[in-house]
Amino acid sequence: MIKLKINNISTEVPQGTSVLKAAQNLGVKIPTMCFHEGFTNHPSCMLCLVKDAQTGKLHPSCALPASENMEIITDDDEIHEARKESLELLLSDHVGDCEAPCRPSCPAFMDIPLMNRLISESKFDEALRIVKEEIALPLILGYICPAPCEKACRRTQVDEAVSICSLKKFVAYEDLERQDIYLPQKESKSNKKVAIIGTGPAGLASAFYILKYGHDCVLFDKNEEAGGTLRYDIPEEKLPNSAIDKEIEVLKKYGAEFRLNKLIDKELYQKEIKEEFDAVVIAMGNFDISNLDKFGFENDKFGLVINRDTFEVNKQGVFACGNIIRSRRMAVTSVAQGKAAAYSVHQYLNAQEPEKRHRMFNSKFGKLFEEEIKEYQKETIADQRQWLENGKIDNFTKNQAITEAKRCMHCDCRKPNSCKLRIFADEYRADRKKFLFGERKKIKKYFQHDLIVYEPEKCIKCNLCVEISALEKDTLGFTNIRRGFDVEISMPFNKSINKIFTNTAEKCASACPTGAISMK
Repeated sequence: MIKLKINNISTEVPQGTSVLKAAQNLGVKIPTMCFHEGFTNHPSCMLCLVKDAQTGKLHPSCALPASENMEIITDDDEIHEARKESLELLLSDHVGDCEAPCRPSCPAFMDIPLMNRLISESKFDEALRIVKEEIALPLILGYICPAPCEKACRRTQVDEAVSICSLKKFVAYEDLERQDIYLPQKESKSNKKVAIIGTGPAGLASAFYILKYGHDCVLFDKNEEAGGTLRYDIPEEKLPNSAIDKEIEVLKKYGAEFRLNKLIDKELYQKEIKEEFDAVVIAMGNFDISNLDKFGFENDKFGLVINRDTFEVNKQGVFACGNIIRSRRMAVTSVAQGKAAAYSVHQYLNAQEPEKRHRMFNSKFGKLFEEEIKEYQKETIADQRQWLENGKIDNFTKNQAITEAKRCMHCDCRKPNSCKLRIFADEYRADRKKFLFGERKKIKKYFQHDLIVYEPEKCIKCNLCVEISALEKDTLGFTNIRRGFDVEISMPFNKSINKIFTNTAEKCASACPTGAISMK
């Protein structure tokens, strides 16, 4: 047995044990990408670096055998920076989007590619669930959203964007036509009560997510009918009142209470709002700045002053969103703010310090080269964009929606939540652009296999797929093409990908640390 210390903790391991394994035995976490239990270690990622305390040198722990009286440090500032730099070097050679360009372009960050895939498979109920994760009012926004996501759609480099906004509206309309409309499962009841002042897009969205978090919710409005700017500022021919009524009815069934014809003045705020409720969301669209002074809220020429990360105003337990903080042209932005404010309210009611919801690292590479457009067209159809005959007032038929959804080129990664490059780039706050020099590589996609897709520009050359196929004596499997910096994992003898795998394709996809090899 070999005696060594890891982070000043003494341990004994058998001869031949790697430092990585010795650390794991102690419960010490060392990040890895190219390591896979049971296979030869090819330290290509250099993410598992540790320091020899006696020499001060850094070594990849997966390939470093433990030795007698060794002293290892698994994390300090130097190690952290070296791992971060290793990630940045890998990212400099990585060509792929974690999120399709349409998603971060949506103020509500809706998972648009997944919605499209589900609609294309006639899974309309599942598509609506994806929409409602991020957008509380999909029918309303289907009419009035200016669709910034469509401006970012890569399909525009082929012909015209996918009709994302109309597809979102389609699944909302399909659901609302049924008796058993979709209402998300609520979290455990908190017995907390939230007042929302204003029933425009920000207020309605905030109510939806506050209810979802398990809190009770009452919405106040000075008008006879709920809807705020949606109902009173937008013409009927652009946004039918029937659409507003349907979305409000959903909120009522979900548990929202509406108190209308209630103009909130200072007296009512002090006696009814502050006394009865545990938190307040101010979401009035139309307001008079001079009236805000009466409540003691800090404001400027745009509206209420807030913490931009948490939507808190200068009074504890009070939050604001929508046009009350700055006039917006897009209702979808107000809806997104309503959701964000609800998240902060939820944290506050759970006695937590409100903080901004973390948006995960996103690799993005920009516009497609001409030859790359054909690679992305492999996963789509050639049909022209489906247009609604009367603008957004009409609705797609089921067949039209399915056809339009199939036009999506699925630019997102197939492993957005399991790609280790993304996970660790996020954890170490890697700078994707630090080592970006010269012209990037061009994307290729191999779809010929029944089970997997191979995208070599996402490969980190860990060789796991090569070794898995070799050990299990698959037909051929992947191999190394060329040497040195130009090495590429590819198909031997110019074979098609469906000719080189018999039984290890799925295992290779599972072992691949990035989205280079993915299940279809």
